[in-house]
Amino acid sequence: MDSKNQPSKTVYAKTVKPPVIQIGPIGWIRKNLFSDWFNSVLTVITVIFLIKTVPPLVTWAFVDSLWFSTGAECHEAGGACWSVVTGNFRFIIFGFYPHDQHWRPFLAMILLAGLLFYSQNRDHWNKYLAYGWILGLFLMGLLMKGGILGLDTVESTQWGGLPLTLILSIFGLTAAYPMGVLLALGRQSRMPIIQSLCIVYIELIRGVPLISLLFMSSVVFPLFLPEGVSFNNILRAQVAIILFTAAYIAEVVRGGLQGMARGQYEAAESLGLNYVQTMRLVILPQALKIVIPPSVSILISAFKDTSLVVIIALYDLLKTTQSTLTNPEWMGFSAEAYIFVAMIYFTCCFFMSNYSRRLERELNRSNR
Repeated sequence: MDSKNQPSKTVYAKTVKPPVIQIGPIGWIRKNLFSDWFNSVLTVITVIFLIKTVPPLVTWAFVDSLWFSTGAECHEAGGACWSVVTGNFRFIIFGFYPHDQHWRPFLAMILLAGLLFYSQNRDHWNKYLAYGWILGLFLMGLLMKGGILGLDTVESTQWGGLPLTLILSIFGLTAAYPMGVLLALGRQSRMPIIQSLCIVYIELIRGVPLISLLFMSSVVFPLFLPEGVSFNNILRAQVAIILFTAAYIAEVVRGGLQGMARGQYEAAESLGLNYVQTMRLVILPQALKIVIPPSVSILISAFKDTSLVVIIALYDLLKTTQSTLTNPEWMGFSAEAYIFVAMIYFTCCFFMSNYSRRLERELNRSNR
Protein backbone atom coordinates (compact mmCIF):
# COMPACT_ATOMS: atom_id res chain seq x y z
CA MET A 1 0.00 0.00 0.00
CA ASP A 2 1.32 3.46 -0.91
CA SER A 3 2.64 5.38 2.10
CA LYS A 4 0.81 8.50 0.97
CA ASN A 5 -2.54 6.76 1.49
CA GLN A 6 -1.68 5.60 5.02
CA PRO A 7 -3.55 7.43 7.82
CA SER A 8 -1.44 10.03 9.65
CA LYS A 9 -0.37 9.23 13.20
CA THR A 10 -0.80 11.80 15.98
CA VAL A 11 2.39 12.55 17.87
CA TYR A 12 1.38 13.03 21.52
CA ALA A 13 4.91 13.61 22.80
CA LYS A 14 4.82 17.25 21.69
CA THR A 15 1.79 18.05 23.81
CA VAL A 16 2.84 16.26 27.01
CA LYS A 17 4.05 18.76 29.65
CA PRO A 18 6.76 18.04 32.23
CA PRO A 19 5.58 17.12 35.73
CA VAL A 20 4.64 20.11 37.86
CA ILE A 21 7.15 19.08 40.53
CA GLN A 22 10.01 19.55 38.05
CA ILE A 23 9.23 23.02 36.65
CA GLY A 24 8.21 26.42 37.98
CA PRO A 25 8.47 27.48 41.62
CA ILE A 26 7.80 23.98 42.94
CA GLY A 27 10.51 22.52 40.78
CA TRP A 28 12.99 25.22 41.84
CA ILE A 29 12.21 24.66 45.53
CA ARG A 30 12.61 20.91 45.20
CA LYS A 31 15.88 21.22 43.28
CA ASN A 32 17.53 23.90 45.42
CA LEU A 33 16.04 23.47 48.89
CA PHE A 34 14.97 19.82 49.21
CA SER A 35 17.28 17.98 46.81
CA ASP A 36 18.48 15.59 49.54
CA TRP A 37 18.07 14.99 53.27
CA PHE A 38 20.95 17.34 54.24
CA ASN A 39 19.57 20.26 52.20
CA SER A 40 16.11 19.58 53.61
CA VAL A 41 17.37 19.74 57.20
CA LEU A 42 19.25 22.99 56.51
CA THR A 43 16.17 24.47 54.87
CA VAL A 44 13.95 23.62 57.83
CA ILE A 45 16.49 25.03 60.32
CA THR A 46 16.84 28.23 58.29
CA VAL A 47 13.06 28.70 58.05
CA ILE A 48 12.69 28.22 61.82
CA PHE A 49 15.50 30.71 62.45
CA LEU A 50 13.89 33.31 60.16
CA ILE A 51 10.49 32.84 61.82
CA LYS A 52 12.07 33.40 65.22
CA THR A 53 14.15 36.46 64.27
CA VAL A 54 12.53 38.38 61.41
CA PRO A 55 9.15 39.31 63.00
CA PRO A 56 10.74 40.65 66.23
CA LEU A 57 13.31 42.56 64.15
CA VAL A 58 10.60 44.15 61.99
CA THR A 59 8.62 45.05 65.10
CA TRP A 60 11.68 46.63 66.72
CA ALA A 61 12.87 48.48 63.62
CA PHE A 62 9.56 49.74 62.19
CA VAL A 63 6.45 49.04 64.26
CA ASP A 64 7.59 50.22 67.71
CA SER A 65 10.29 52.60 66.49
CA LEU A 66 10.53 56.34 67.02
CA TRP A 67 11.83 58.61 64.27
CA PHE A 68 11.40 62.17 65.53
CA SER A 69 11.49 62.28 69.31
CA THR A 70 13.69 63.14 72.25
CA GLY A 71 16.11 60.76 73.91
CA ALA A 72 13.88 60.50 76.99
CA GLU A 73 10.94 59.35 74.87
CA CYS A 74 13.16 56.76 73.19
CA HIS A 75 14.24 55.36 76.57
CA GLU A 76 10.59 54.87 77.50
CA ALA A 77 9.70 53.18 74.21
CA GLY A 78 10.61 49.59 73.42
CA GLY A 79 11.46 49.94 69.75
CA ALA A 80 14.33 51.35 67.76
CA CYS A 81 15.27 54.97 68.31
CA TRP A 82 16.01 56.31 64.85
CA SER A 83 15.75 59.77 66.39
CA VAL A 84 19.42 59.45 67.28
CA VAL A 85 20.07 59.75 63.55
CA THR A 86 17.40 62.27 62.56
CA GLY A 87 18.08 64.46 65.59
CA ASN A 88 21.84 64.56 64.95
CA PHE A 89 21.84 64.13 61.19
CA ARG A 90 23.72 67.30 60.37
CA PHE A 91 26.47 66.66 62.90
CA ILE A 92 26.88 63.03 61.81
CA ILE A 93 27.15 64.04 58.15
CA PHE A 94 29.09 67.33 58.39
CA GLY A 95 30.83 67.22 61.78
CA PHE A 96 32.04 70.56 63.14
CA TYR A 97 31.72 72.34 59.82
CA PRO A 98 29.95 75.70 60.43
CA HIS A 99 26.22 75.10 60.56
CA ASP A 100 25.28 77.98 58.26
CA GLN A 101 27.82 76.77 55.66
CA HIS A 102 26.59 73.18 55.34
CA TRP A 103 25.47 73.88 51.78
CA ARG A 104 29.13 73.97 50.73
CA PRO A 105 30.13 70.39 51.66
CA PHE A 106 26.72 69.21 50.48
CA LEU A 107 27.31 70.82 47.07
CA ALA A 108 30.82 69.34 46.99
CA MET A 109 29.39 65.84 47.57
CA ILE A 110 26.77 66.38 44.85
CA LEU A 111 29.54 67.46 42.45
CA LEU A 112 31.57 64.36 43.30
CA ALA A 113 28.56 62.08 42.85
CA GLY A 114 27.85 63.69 39.47
CA LEU A 115 31.42 63.11 38.28
CA LEU A 116 31.32 59.49 39.40
CA PHE A 117 27.97 58.89 37.72
CA TYR A 118 29.10 60.48 34.45
CA SER A 119 32.37 58.53 34.49
CA GLN A 120 30.55 55.19 34.62
CA ASN A 121 30.06 55.22 30.85
CA ARG A 122 33.23 54.16 29.05
CA ASP A 123 32.16 56.23 26.04
CA HIS A 124 32.88 59.32 28.13
CA TRP A 125 36.49 58.33 28.84
CA ASN A 126 38.48 60.99 27.01
CA LYS A 127 40.70 63.97 27.76
CA TYR A 128 37.68 66.20 28.40
CA LEU A 129 36.59 63.92 31.24
CA ALA A 130 40.08 64.24 32.74
CA TYR A 131 39.79 68.02 32.52
CA GLY A 132 36.36 67.78 34.10
CA TRP A 133 37.76 65.80 37.04
CA ILE A 134 40.56 68.33 37.54
CA LEU A 135 38.08 71.20 37.49
CA GLY A 136 35.66 69.30 39.72
CA LEU A 137 38.29 68.49 42.34
CA PHE A 138 39.42 72.12 42.34
CA LEU A 139 35.84 73.30 42.88
CA MET A 140 35.39 70.75 45.69
CA GLY A 141 38.49 72.03 47.43
CA LEU A 142 37.33 75.60 46.92
CA LEU A 143 33.92 74.85 48.41
CA MET A 144 35.38 73.08 51.41
CA LYS A 145 38.22 75.51 52.14
CA GLY A 146 36.79 78.84 50.92
CA GLY A 147 38.77 82.02 51.34
CA ILE A 148 38.03 83.47 47.89
CA LEU A 149 34.98 84.46 45.83
CA GLY A 150 33.24 85.65 48.97
CA LEU A 151 33.39 82.27 50.71
CA ASP A 152 34.38 82.27 54.36
CA THR A 153 37.54 80.36 55.20
CA VAL A 154 36.91 77.06 56.99
CA GLU A 155 39.98 75.43 58.47
CA SER A 156 40.48 71.75 57.74
CA THR A 157 40.33 71.04 61.47
CA GLN A 158 36.59 71.70 61.18
CA TRP A 159 36.10 69.27 58.30
CA GLY A 160 34.43 66.04 59.27
CA GLY A 161 31.68 63.53 58.71
CA LEU A 162 30.86 62.09 55.32
CA PRO A 163 32.72 64.76 53.25
CA LEU A 164 35.97 63.93 55.06
CA THR A 165 35.42 60.19 54.53
CA LEU A 166 34.82 60.73 50.81
CA ILE A 167 37.84 63.02 50.49
CA LEU A 168 40.16 60.51 52.15
CA SER A 169 38.79 57.59 50.15
CA ILE A 170 38.36 59.13 46.68
CA PHE A 171 41.62 61.05 46.68
CA GLY A 172 43.42 58.11 48.28
CA LEU A 173 42.16 55.51 45.82
CA THR A 174 42.67 57.81 42.82
CA ALA A 175 46.32 58.43 43.72
CA ALA A 176 47.09 54.92 45.01
CA TYR A 177 46.10 53.02 41.86
CA PRO A 178 48.54 54.64 39.38
CA MET A 179 51.23 54.60 42.05
CA GLY A 180 50.63 50.88 42.55
CA VAL A 181 50.92 50.28 38.80
CA LEU A 182 54.26 52.11 38.70
CA LEU A 183 55.51 50.08 41.67
CA ALA A 184 54.50 46.85 39.95
CA LEU A 185 56.36 47.88 36.79
CA GLY A 186 59.34 48.84 38.91
CA ARG A 187 59.36 45.47 40.64
CA GLN A 188 59.38 43.81 37.19
CA SER A 189 62.13 46.12 35.95
CA ARG A 190 65.46 44.76 34.74
CA MET A 191 67.32 47.62 36.48
CA PRO A 192 68.52 46.22 39.83
CA ILE A 193 68.35 49.52 41.74
CA ILE A 194 64.78 50.30 40.68
CA GLN A 195 63.70 46.72 41.30
CA SER A 196 65.31 46.59 44.75
CA LEU A 197 63.80 49.90 45.86
CA CYS A 198 60.32 48.81 44.79
CA ILE A 199 60.67 45.42 46.49
CA VAL A 200 61.84 47.00 49.75
CA TYR A 201 59.03 49.55 49.70
CA ILE A 202 56.30 47.01 48.92
CA GLU A 203 57.44 44.45 51.46
CA LEU A 204 58.01 47.07 54.14
CA ILE A 205 54.59 48.69 53.76
CA ARG A 206 52.76 45.36 53.47
CA GLY A 207 54.50 44.15 56.62
CA VAL A 208 52.90 46.75 58.91
CA PRO A 209 49.23 47.56 59.62
CA LEU A 210 47.62 50.79 58.44
CA ILE A 211 47.18 51.90 62.05
CA SER A 212 50.95 52.07 62.53
CA LEU A 213 51.34 54.24 59.43
CA LEU A 214 48.62 56.57 60.66
CA PHE A 215 50.32 56.87 64.04
CA MET A 216 53.65 57.56 62.39
CA SER A 217 52.15 60.22 60.13
CA SER A 218 50.43 61.88 63.07
CA VAL A 219 53.00 61.51 65.88
CA VAL A 220 56.41 60.49 64.56
CA PHE A 221 56.59 62.36 61.25
CA PRO A 222 56.23 65.89 62.79
CA LEU A 223 59.31 65.18 64.96
CA PHE A 224 61.51 65.15 61.83
CA LEU A 225 60.22 68.45 60.49
CA PRO A 226 62.11 71.73 61.02
CA GLU A 227 60.85 74.00 63.75
CA GLY A 228 57.85 76.02 62.63
CA VAL A 229 57.04 73.66 59.73
CA SER A 230 53.93 71.51 59.96
CA PHE A 231 51.55 69.65 57.71
CA ASN A 232 47.82 69.29 58.07
CA ASN A 233 46.58 66.15 59.86
CA ILE A 234 44.24 65.34 56.99
CA LEU A 235 47.09 65.59 54.48
CA ARG A 236 49.29 63.31 56.61
CA ALA A 237 46.51 60.74 56.95
CA GLN A 238 45.86 60.98 53.21
CA VAL A 239 49.51 60.25 52.40
CA ALA A 240 49.54 57.25 54.77
CA ILE A 241 46.43 55.79 53.11
CA ILE A 242 47.90 56.30 49.63
CA LEU A 243 51.23 54.67 50.52
CA PHE A 244 49.51 51.72 52.19
CA THR A 245 46.99 51.04 49.42
CA ALA A 246 49.54 51.45 46.62
CA ALA A 247 51.69 48.63 48.01
CA TYR A 248 48.77 46.18 47.86
CA ILE A 249 47.70 47.36 44.41
CA ALA A 250 51.28 46.81 43.21
CA GLU A 251 51.24 43.14 44.13
CA VAL A 252 47.87 42.61 42.44
CA VAL A 253 49.05 44.29 39.24
CA ARG A 254 52.30 42.31 39.35
CA GLY A 255 50.23 39.14 39.31
CA GLY A 256 48.49 40.36 36.15
CA LEU A 257 51.82 41.20 34.51
CA GLN A 258 53.19 37.75 35.29
CA GLY A 259 50.09 36.19 33.78
CA MET A 260 50.80 37.71 30.37
CA ALA A 261 52.13 35.30 27.76
CA ARG A 262 55.63 35.84 26.38
CA GLY A 263 54.12 36.03 22.91
CA GLN A 264 52.53 39.39 23.76
CA TYR A 265 55.94 40.93 24.40
CA GLU A 266 57.38 39.33 21.24
CA ALA A 267 54.48 40.63 19.17
CA ALA A 268 55.10 44.14 20.47
CA GLU A 269 58.81 43.85 19.69
CA SER A 270 58.03 42.67 16.18
CA LEU A 271 56.00 45.85 15.65
CA GLY A 272 58.96 47.97 16.73
CA LEU A 273 57.37 49.23 19.93
CA ASN A 274 59.63 50.46 22.71
CA TYR A 275 59.16 49.61 26.40
CA VAL A 276 56.77 52.46 27.17
CA GLN A 277 54.65 51.79 24.09
CA THR A 278 54.61 48.06 24.78
CA MET A 279 53.36 48.56 28.32
CA ARG A 280 50.87 51.30 27.48
CA LEU A 281 49.35 49.77 24.35
CA VAL A 282 49.75 46.00 24.73
CA ILE A 283 50.59 44.67 28.19
CA LEU A 284 48.93 46.94 30.75
CA PRO A 285 45.47 47.05 29.10
CA GLN A 286 45.29 43.25 29.23
CA ALA A 287 46.93 42.86 32.65
CA LEU A 288 44.71 45.47 34.32
CA LYS A 289 41.61 43.85 32.85
CA ILE A 290 42.64 40.48 34.30
CA VAL A 291 43.10 41.89 37.81
CA ILE A 292 39.89 43.94 38.00
CA PRO A 293 38.25 41.68 40.67
CA PRO A 294 41.20 41.62 43.14
CA SER A 295 41.92 45.30 42.50
CA VAL A 296 38.36 46.28 43.37
CA SER A 297 38.51 44.11 46.49
CA ILE A 298 41.57 46.03 47.68
CA LEU A 299 39.97 49.38 46.83
CA ILE A 300 36.84 48.45 48.77
CA SER A 301 38.96 47.39 51.76
CA ALA A 302 40.89 50.67 51.53
CA PHE A 303 37.62 52.62 51.47
CA LYS A 304 36.48 50.91 54.67
CA ASP A 305 39.91 51.32 56.26
CA THR A 306 39.55 55.10 56.10
CA SER A 307 37.45 54.74 59.25
CA LEU A 308 40.72 54.01 61.11
CA VAL A 309 41.56 57.72 61.08
CA VAL A 310 39.43 58.00 64.22
CA ILE A 311 42.52 56.90 66.18
CA ILE A 312 44.34 60.12 65.20
CA ALA A 313 41.36 62.32 66.17
CA LEU A 314 40.01 62.99 62.69
CA TYR A 315 36.25 63.37 62.78
CA ASP A 316 35.23 61.22 59.86
CA LEU A 317 31.78 59.66 59.58
CA LEU A 318 32.47 57.04 62.24
CA LYS A 319 34.00 59.53 64.67
CA THR A 320 31.08 61.96 64.43
CA THR A 321 28.72 59.05 65.11
CA GLN A 322 30.73 58.01 68.15
CA SER A 323 30.72 61.60 69.41
CA THR A 324 26.94 61.71 69.11
CA LEU A 325 26.64 58.60 71.27
CA THR A 326 28.67 60.20 74.07
CA ASN A 327 25.78 62.60 74.66
CA PRO A 328 23.89 61.27 77.72
CA GLU A 329 20.59 61.87 75.92
CA TRP A 330 21.47 59.35 73.21
CA MET A 331 23.42 56.77 75.20
CA GLY A 332 22.17 53.24 74.64
CA PHE A 333 21.19 53.72 71.01
CA SER A 334 24.47 52.77 69.36
CA ALA A 335 22.83 49.97 67.33
CA GLU A 336 20.62 52.41 65.43
CA ALA A 337 23.47 54.86 64.81
CA TYR A 338 25.89 52.21 63.60
CA ILE A 339 23.25 50.63 61.36
CA PHE A 340 22.87 54.00 59.67
CA VAL A 341 26.65 54.30 59.19
CA ALA A 342 26.84 50.70 57.95
CA MET A 343 24.19 51.41 55.32
CA ILE A 344 26.25 54.33 53.99
CA TYR A 345 29.39 52.19 53.77
CA PHE A 346 27.42 49.35 52.19
CA THR A 347 25.94 51.64 49.54
CA CYS A 348 29.35 52.96 48.53
CA CYS A 349 30.97 49.50 48.49
CA PHE A 350 28.06 47.99 46.56
CA PHE A 351 28.37 50.75 43.96
CA MET A 352 32.07 49.98 43.50
CA SER A 353 31.50 46.23 43.31
CA ASN A 354 28.59 46.52 40.91
CA TYR A 355 30.52 48.87 38.62
CA SER A 356 33.50 46.51 38.52
CA ARG A 357 31.28 43.63 37.42
CA ARG A 358 29.70 45.77 34.71
CA LEU A 359 33.13 46.90 33.52
CA GLU A 360 34.29 43.27 33.30
CA ARG A 361 31.27 42.34 31.18
CA GLU A 362 31.81 45.28 28.83
CA LEU A 363 35.50 44.48 28.37
CA ASN A 364 34.76 40.79 27.72
CA ARG A 365 32.15 41.69 25.10
CA SER A 366 34.56 44.05 23.37
CA ASN A 367 37.16 41.28 23.17
CA ARG A 368 34.70 38.83 21.68
